[in-house]
Amino acid sequence: MSDREPPRRRVPGPSRPARPGAGQRPGARQARTPRPAPRSRSASRPRPPGPAAPKAIRLGSPRPRLRLIGLVLALVLSVFVVRLLQVQAVKADTYAAKAGQSLYVGQVLDAERGRITDRNGVALATSEDAYDITADPTMFAPDQLEIADGPEQAAALLAPILGQDQDRLAGKLRPDNKALRYVKLASRQTPQVWQQIKDLKSALAKKAETDTSSVNVLAGVLSVPTSKRVYPNNELAAGILGWVNAEGKGGGGIELQLDKRLAGEDGKIRYAQSGGRLVPTVDSSETPAVPGSDVELTIDRDIQWAAQNAISEQVEKSKADRGYVIVQDTRTGEVLAMANAPGFDPNDLSEADPAALGNAALQDAFEPGSTAKVLSMAAVLEEGAATPRTHVVVPNRLHRGDRLFKDDVDHPTWYLTLNGVLAKSSNIGTILATGQLGKTQAAANKVLYDYLRAFGLGSHTGLGFPGETKGILAPPDAWSTSQQYTIPFGQGVSVNAMQAASVYSTIANGGVRVEPALVRGTKEPDGSFTPAPKPERTRVVSQKTAKTLARMLESVVDDEEGTGTKARIPGYRVAGKTGTANRVDPATGKYHGYTSSFAGFAPADQPRVTVSCVIQNATEGSYFGGQICGPVYKQVMEFALKTLQVPPTGAEPAYLPVTFKR
Repeated sequence: MSDREPPRRRVPGPSRPARPGAGQRPGARQARTPRPAPRSRSASRPRPPGPAAPKAIRLGSPRPRLRLIGLVLALVLSVFVVRLLQVQAVKADTYAAKAGQSLYVGQVLDAERGRITDRNGVALATSEDAYDITADPTMFAPDQLEIADGPEQAAALLAPILGQDQDRLAGKLRPDNKALRYVKLASRQTPQVWQQIKDLKSALAKKAETDTSSVNVLAGVLSVPTSKRVYPNNELAAGILGWVNAEGKGGGGIELQLDKRLAGEDGKIRYAQSGGRLVPTVDSSETPAVPGSDVELTIDRDIQWAAQNAISEQVEKSKADRGYVIVQDTRTGEVLAMANAPGFDPNDLSEADPAALGNAALQDAFEPGSTAKVLSMAAVLEEGAATPRTHVVVPNRLHRGDRLFKDDVDHPTWYLTLNGVLAKSSNIGTILATGQLGKTQAAANKVLYDYLRAFGLGSHTGLGFPGETKGILAPPDAWSTSQQYTIPFGQGVSVNAMQAASVYSTIANGGVRVEPALVRGTKEPDGSFTPAPKPERTRVVSQKTAKTLARMLESVVDDEEGTGTKARIPGYRVAGKTGTANRVDPATGKYHGYTSSFAGFAPADQPRVTVSCVIQNATEGSYFGGQICGPVYKQVMEFALKTLQVPPTGAEPAYLPVTFKR
C-alpha cells in the first residue's frame, strides 16, 4: 500500500448559482431562479402512503347571526319597555285596582247549630247544609266590568232566583263605600239555589270567552257554606221550639232561651283571593268553628202529637180563639207535651199568623175559674177547717160585700158535703168553706193567699221560658171587696196553663210541688251528656190532705152529679176538675166570652200523668169546661197512659157522699 492518503469522496452539495458573468457575455440579463417555498417542519418528513385526506370544511362568518340575535333582543326589550310604561304611567290606576283584588279577605265560619230532640232522641229541630250568597262590590265597578250598569244587570239575574227585590240587590252591589269588599245578598239558601247561580255564572263566563262584547256580570257573586235550621215535624211543638231568624239567632222558644249553647262558637278564616277565587299557593289562617250542643227536651213526640191533634180539632170545632194542652209527669215534673192551637210552622214564618207566634200556654194569663177551687179545698182541709163530709148548706144566692153571688145554674137550696161542693163546683159553697179559714175575712184571706203562693201562683214556673207570664195575684191587703169572695172560686186571679197543670201535679205527687222542667240535658260535641239540674221540690200540703183531695176530685168525674163525667176513662180511676170562667178580652180589658178548662190526673190511686186543657172564647156549641175540655182531656190522657204503658187501676174508689139529708 502507498504512504499517501486515500483520495476523498466528493459529496454532492447544493448547486450554487452561477456567478454573474460566468459563462455569459458582459451586460447580458440573467434569468431568475425561483426560490423554493417555505416548508413546515412536518413537511420535511415524508408521509406514509395511505388514503387521501378529507377536504376541510370552512365555517361561515358569525357576524350576520350576531346581528340577527341582537335585533331580536332589541325588539323584545322594546316590548317590555312599552309594557312597563303602560302599567306604570298610562294605566297605573286601573292596574293598581286590579292588583288590589288579590288582597287577603276574611270570612266568618258559622258553627253548626246543635239539634233539639225529644226525650227519646227524635229530632225536633236540626240543621242542613246551606249557603250565604255574598258578593265583592268592587268587582262590579265600571272599570272592572267595563260596563256602567253591571250591578243592575247582575241584580236582574239574581232577583228571581233569590226571591228578592231587584233594586235592593242592585243597591247592595253598588254601595256608598267604594272600598267595601263583602256584602251578603241572601242568607241560608239551599244548595239548589247556589247551584242555579253557579250554572248561570258558568254560562256567562263561557259566553264571554267567545264573544268579546259579552261580560260575566256574576263573576263577583260568591258563596259561604253555612247551615239552615229545619223543623222536620213542621208545626209540632213549634210553641216550645221557637224559631231561628235570618241571622241564625234564636228568635223564640228554646231556640232563644238556649241560643248560646245551641249556637256554638263561630270560627274565622283569612285567605288570599283573586277575582273572587281562593289562591291555593298562598298561606291562609283559620280558626275552626266549635259546633253547638244538642238539647234534649222532656217532650215525648208522640204524646205531643196526640195533644196537638186533640186541641186543634176542638178549637176548630168550637170556633174558639185558641186553646192549649199540657201533659206532665206527676212524679218528676217533666213536661211530656205542651200544645197550642192555632200554631205555626217555624220552617216558613212568612205564612204564620203573628198572633199565633210564641207559646200561649206560658204567655197567656187567664182567670182559671173553678179549676182553682181545689186550692181553696186544699187550704180548708190542711187547716182542719172542714172534712170531705162536712155539711155545707148552699142557698141559691149569697150576699157578700157589695155583690150578690150565684152558681152557674139556678137551684133550690143545696145540701152538700164539702166533697159535694167540689163535685158540683158550687161558687157559693166554696165562699162559705173558705170563710172558715180565719176568725175574720181578712185573716181568712191571708191564709188562702199563702196557700196560693205555695202552689206557685203569682210566680214564674221555673222553666225560664222567654215571655212567660207569672200571672196576677195581688197581696191580700190589696184585694177588693169582691176579690175576697171571687178569688176562692178562681176569679180575680190569673195564671198560665203551666201553673194550672202544676197545681194538679202537686196534689197527685202527695202534696209535694216539683218545679216543672222542659229540658232533660245537653249533649256536647264530644258526645258527653250533661243532665239538667234537679228541679226544686217543695212540700205544700200533707200527704193525707193530698190523698183526700185526690178522692174528692174523683167524685167530680165518677159521681153522676159531678161536672166532669165526660173525662171518664174505662179501666182507670180519674181525678179532675172542670172550670168555666168569665174571660177578660185582651183587646179591650173587659169581660167577654168564657175560659173553659179541665185539669186532672190518672190513675187517681197511683198518679202518673197530669193533663190540663184550656180553650179560650168558644163561640159555637157549649162553652162549659166539662163539655168541651173534658173530651180533650180524655183523648190525651188515654193516649199518654198507653204510650207510657201505665197499667189499668185495680182497686175500686172509696165512696164519698155528695149530699146529705137534713
